[in-house]
Amino acid sequence: MSGKTMTLLLMAAGLTMAGCQSTADTSTSMAPDQKAQARAQVNTMASDTLARLDSLRPGARRTVENAAGYAVFSNYGMQILVIGGGAGKGVAVNNRTKGQTFMRMVEAQAGLGLSARKLQLVWVFDTEQKFNDFVNKGWTLGGQGSASATLEKKGASYEGAVPVEQGVWLYQLTETGLALELTVQGSKYYKDNELN
Repeated sequence: MSGKTMTLLLMAAGLTMAGCQSTADTSTSMAPDQKAQARAQVNTMASDTLARLDSLRPGARRTVENAAGYAVFSNYGMQILVIGGGAGKGVAVNNRTKGQTFMRMVEAQAGLGLSARKLQLVWVFDTEQKFNDFVNKGWTLGGQGSASATLEKKGASYEGAVPVEQGVWLYQLTETGLALELTVQGSKYYKDNELN
């Protein structure tokens, strides 16, 4: 590997990690018009993601909107040699109250590789308690290995979703379709203090 290639890889790794760090920093305040614009962008992303999910799995959007709550995120990640990470923004929606909570996510990746990926994630919560825990306590998705998309008692209503734990499901939309194994391990989800 040439010195120039190595320099570019290290610069990209640094930018990736800086991006993750800046995503986690929510201490700055936004002007009201910037806040409204940022919220609108997240809501547009969420609506587009749900429409795409429904095109991949007809009826999935109805399943999501009939659950106790859901959350939609857009996540961009990079893996450069042994350094990797990702960051994203999203919104959680309580289907009963229609209340929205804007959120962020960060992701750490381990292993050797060179890749970039963009995912849209749709979390679905069977109960309001599970939804509230996700929103109010945050969530850390550890590296517990792949989870197969067994549907158990849910039948076809959650086809294409990965069961994360009892009452919590995750659709992972890649550029080519739905990922049927858990790929967003080492992720942390938390409230976005700037947008709420």
